[in-house]
Amino acid sequence: MTILDIDPDEDQRLDQPVGKAGDKVFYGLSFGAAGLILVTLAAVALFLFWQGLPTFTDDSGQLDDGDSFGEYVGPLIFGTIYAASLALLIATPVAIAVALFVSHYAPRRLAQSLGYFIDLLAAIPSVVYGIWGFSVLGPIFSKSVFPWLDDNLSFLPIFGSDVNYSTSGRALFTVAIVLAVMILPIITAISREVFVQTPRLHEEASLALGATRWEVIRQAVLPYGRSGVISGAMLGLGRALGETMAIAIILSPADGYFWNIITNSNSNTIAANIALQFPESSGLEVNRLIATGLVLFLLTFVVNLVARRIARAGFSGADG
Repeated sequence: MTILDIDPDEDQRLDQPVGKAGDKVFYGLSFGAAGLILVTLAAVALFLFWQGLPTFTDDSGQLDDGDSFGEYVGPLIFGTIYAASLALLIATPVAIAVALFVSHYAPRRLAQSLGYFIDLLAAIPSVVYGIWGFSVLGPIFSKSVFPWLDDNLSFLPIFGSDVNYSTSGRALFTVAIVLAVMILPIITAISREVFVQTPRLHEEASLALGATRWEVIRQAVLPYGRSGVISGAMLGLGRALGETMAIAIILSPADGYFWNIITNSNSNTIAANIALQFPESSGLEVNRLIATGLVLFLLTFVVNLVARRIARAGFSGADG
């Protein structure tokens, strides 16, 4: 049988019985590595559940604030989802535009260099992003962006003028921008790889019908890479949900639900709250923080599960 005789639709899975010793060793190592990941994941979930369980079963009233777990974790869930969603809304259009430029517009040398620098953003530690947001973006936003938003867009709830805007820049708006930069490489890299895989015949067919380059992208490239872009966005969302140090450095947190993103009163996130409160906590306070970590674990797990299901459905978004 030659390569040309292979049916592309035939199942070529590598889960068939292996005979050679080398194949058996490689299969065992691969299977063990996969099993280790599942065991580690289960061990983390079990640890979070076991250590957080006293929070739900103790009725001694040892916690200082006296709030129930739902009252305590509710604003944290809101702040976590709110900050991550804002970052995703900012980063996704930019990532798609950059991915299209790199894959279909830029010269090859420029595309390779630009792709390298975008990927390099993922290697910068989150604490560096936090310091950058606190020291650079915060003062800039507080002097120019926040006053303009407060004067011109105060009719929107997220820029409402019911309270004064932040003069230090330590607001959720700054956090959203920093998180958007942090998740930009993930969404861009996945989108770029999907756009590059668009069948050449689809693009040539559109060109043959007289389509412009943008029409080719709109009719062939974007529909083909739709589910891949969604998968990348979901992975970026999972990354933003678990971010800790950058938010802890920039944000000025408060207890409660706050929609305004340019003030000093902001709902904290689960990860940042754990990082800030854990060093000074003891007893049931530690168990409660671990219980909030379990909530974040489940939230992130659901997001990544949805992304995985979208990816398994295939990268092609063209339905016909």
